[in-house]
Amino acid sequence: MGLLGIFLGLALLLFLAFRGWSILLLAPAAALVAAGFSGEPLLAHWTQTFMSNAATFIAQFFPLFLLGALFGKLMDDSGSVTVIADEMTRRLGEKRAILAVVLAGAIVTYGGVSLFVAFFVLAPMAQALFRAAGIPRRLMPAAIALGTSTFTMSAMPGTPAIQNAIPMPFFGTTPFAAPGLGLIASLIMLGFGMWWLSRAERIARARGEGFGDATPLDTEQVADDPFIRERATSSHEFDTAEIRHGAHAPKGPPVIIAALPLIVVVAVNLVMSMAVLPRLDVSFLAEARWGATTLSAVGGVWSVATALAAAILTLVALNFRRLPNLRSSMDAGANAAVLPAFSVASLVGFGAVVAALPAFELVRTWVLGIEGGPLVSLAVATNILAALTGSASGGLTIALDALGPAYMKIAATTGLDPALMHRVAVIGSGTLDSLPHNGAVVTLLAVCGSTHAKSYLDIVMVAVVSALLALAAVIVLGSTIGSF
Repeated sequence: MGLLGIFLGLALLLFLAFRGWSILLLAPAAALVAAGFSGEPLLAHWTQTFMSNAATFIAQFFPLFLLGALFGKLMDDSGSVTVIADEMTRRLGEKRAILAVVLAGAIVTYGGVSLFVAFFVLAPMAQALFRAAGIPRRLMPAAIALGTSTFTMSAMPGTPAIQNAIPMPFFGTTPFAAPGLGLIASLIMLGFGMWWLSRAERIARARGEGFGDATPLDTEQVADDPFIRERATSSHEFDTAEIRHGAHAPKGPPVIIAALPLIVVVAVNLVMSMAVLPRLDVSFLAEARWGATTLSAVGGVWSVATALAAAILTLVALNFRRLPNLRSSMDAGANAAVLPAFSVASLVGFGAVVAALPAFELVRTWVLGIEGGPLVSLAVATNILAALTGSASGGLTIALDALGPAYMKIAATTGLDPALMHRVAVIGSGTLDSLPHNGAVVTLLAVCGSTHAKSYLDIVMVAVVSALLALAAVIVLGSTIGSF
């Protein structure tokens, strides 16, 4: 009965979330269904298991949600994201329209801009560029997804994406875990994705297929759509309802000024991770007043938070006169972090209740016993949970909450590098999360004015298949050569 309860709770969560119900309501309800079938105390699981684990997630990662959303909003309102996208368009032109969109998305998201902010800026640019180049509109979502939602989210060393931060407290790693493997994975994702999109463009031209429907995009309607908002906030770190709030600069900065905050994010993150934090005396963290923790458990979050904070200060200093209403922009950025953070935390609370049930031991045993070794079983676990929740961050946290200590024991006994497990877990979370019910997929299709029927196959190829190929390569290389 306990195992049946877990499946029923998960089915309830998936079915109603797909229909647009709030995760804030569904997650505790589904957790109580699972606990009820196991004969466990419901109120105790709600207040002591669900809420304590959700609160722990907020305590660990809300600074990154807050600073990331704030940075993305300020980059948008200052016109910096648009300037960078326009510069890529100017330099690469119509003949390399797909590459221009992909690289523009990659630059801004690797620099710390939320992919949802990138969606709303890149879609109009892509529409104008694809129309001029005669490339089918249906390829727009896949091109944007390749640049924003694949290698810069899960594979590039040092990426400030929340998915790359989540394994750090579990494995004691940094944002630059397994950098060589991350770069190889990034090249595989980018290379395969560009091959597929170039192939699709050639086939379309051979058939005489042009841009097609030239209906202007209505991004404001998408931002205000409550169904899309509910789906989006449980999958990534920015509340789409805040896109229209704040005030946009009438004219963006020079491209160097626009790009400098992105450079600051990467540079400060690297310096903090590799030079500053390792030299600090943080023995005081062992005291109870600081949670009796260690630098390895908090250092990664400190590095990313410091990098984002430095970038925000740089952005405001350089664009102070260009931001028409700094306070309203900052308010909108801060508000954009709240609902996504609590939605993902609710998914984490649900996973914590399930992991605490006696029947979950069967699931744990099955996962750890998957043939191929711990890297394969870790990849399977993160893939499955990201697919079921439709959230890379939610699925990854649930997997590591339930299985992270077991994998660390395996690493201690076998000599497996935690950095390798970090990279496998992050890439694994960014594969099957891009199923049709994923909030980012739903939002991207709506922003581009397309549908699942027209564009989803191409999204699968560039966001799912490319990531699976990269994941397989990392597992093979990591198993034979080790982490590097």
